[in-house]
Amino acid sequence: MSEDQAPSADANTPKKKGLGGTAMRFASALPLIPLVIWLLFWAPKIGFQIFGFVWIAICADEMMRMALPGSVLGRLWGVAASLGLTAVAFYWPVPGALTVIALGLTLGALIVGLLEPEPIEAAATRIGWLFAGPIYVAGTLSCLARIHGFDHGGAWVFFAMVAAFLSDTGAYFAGRAFGKHKLYPKLSPKKTVEGSIGGLVAVGVGAVVIQKLMLPTLPLVDVIVLGVVAAALGQAGDLLESLLKRSTGVKDSGNIMPGHGGLLDRSDALMFTGATVWVYLTYLLPLRS
Repeated sequence: MSEDQAPSADANTPKKKGLGGTAMRFASALPLIPLVIWLLFWAPKIGFQIFGFVWIAICADEMMRMALPGSVLGRLWGVAASLGLTAVAFYWPVPGALTVIALGLTLGALIVGLLEPEPIEAAATRIGWLFAGPIYVAGTLSCLARIHGFDHGGAWVFFAMVAAFLSDTGAYFAGRAFGKHKLYPKLSPKKTVEGSIGGLVAVGVGAVVIQKLMLPTLPLVDVIVLGVVAAALGQAGDLLESLLKRSTGVKDSGNIMPGHGGLLDRSDALMFTGATVWVYLTYLLPLRS
């Protein structure tokens, strides 16, 4: 995700570069907006599910390219395991599914690790990526397809998206205007505490708007708390991907979207906002009825 900036002390810093980057980001994302809106609210449910499978496959491939460069087998396993985990979680939601997922990921990671043992001193790290990578990608992003199956599912997915992207945008502008205290300089030197708070406030306001327009029967306090908690976890997800990228020595997970990097870069917060909404709908909302 893009990083909010504290005001720079360098008055000579050129401004056109930032504006050009913003324009490029907007232009590259613009074609996706009507497609996603149509899939959320008017297309058959299967349309959004297929879109989700494609998105997860690309994110899984980017993850494995980043973590295991040069390993074609590792990439193939990462994509296949992520799609398999998504299919089991979505189409087979029974108690035994968790056992099947755990066994499948363990056996698959071990087999791929044994087929590609070199360099042996890094084998434990590679096996860890092979096991945890699909959980990180598919275990979170698949929640979006699952919440789409709830009543008003399109509105709930839209809510998760707003919590991710409005937090990012609010943090950027609040950080530029008020940022003074670094949030986590080791991982993201430009992010500030003030920016983070601004992002949470922006999501709180956005949550109220969504409640009024799309989810009027839900308690307002639930919507606000859910939005702020989801946004906070989304910001943590953003920092987590920064940690993963720094550990693998890459700047972006991919280059599929000019100005944005890879799809994984655009999904790091959405993974956790979507998962938070799924937890609320699955376990907490029934208690409120």
